Amino acid sequence: MERAFTPLECLLPAGNLKFCLLILNQPFNKGHFHCLWSRAALRACADGGANLLYHITEGSQESFLPDYISGDFDSIQPEVKEYYKVKGCELIETMDQDLTDFTKCLQILQKKIEKKGLQVDVIVALGGLGGRFDQTMASVETLFHATNITPSPVIVIQECSLIYLLQPGKHKLHVDTGLEGPWCGLIPIGNPCESVTTTGLRWNLILPKM
Repeated sequence: MERAFTPLECLLPAGNLKFCLLILNQPFNKGHFHCLWSRAALRACADGGANLLYHITEGSQESFLPDYISGDFDSIQPEVKEYYKVKGCELIETMDQDLTDFTKCLQILQKKIEKKGLQVDVIVALGGLGGRFDQTMASVETLFHATNITPSPVIVIQECSLIYLLQPGKHKLHVDTGLEGPWCGLIPIGNPCESVTTTGLRWNLILPKM
């Protein structure tokens, strides 16, 4: 079965994707933020992501209240935490140190999606690809955990980068939104990928193992 997907459709003002938004603790594009926030079915912050939300919406924070903020709260600034608490935002403390705040936030999000009976095409995480390399790799790890958490595809966007985990099988990625750059990369993670064939790229791959 071929899986067809347009990764950047979520950034199209007239896009039809139904999605939820997770804000992570890394600087992100303000234009991307406003486009995604205005159309998201649910909006959440993973710990220090609330700091970024608070500061990027300075002067109009009351118009940008997340549905919940979760994490072990070691990164969120005390005044930011207190502001959202006073405004009635749900604060969910997750002390489990075996999983990242991103992964735990995703677990909570999926439960809320199910409870509300939402139809979701994709979950978009904003941030998570800058700063420390170990945190970037933790975002990649969460994409693997996500396959056991949610049936929805999960993408991570920051500045000019987007990452998406391709499951075994055949995929058709539409890259005709006008927002794509001139490059892409295919990276095997954890294990070799067997029988990799691509079409539509400048340099296509026909590999028994990658």
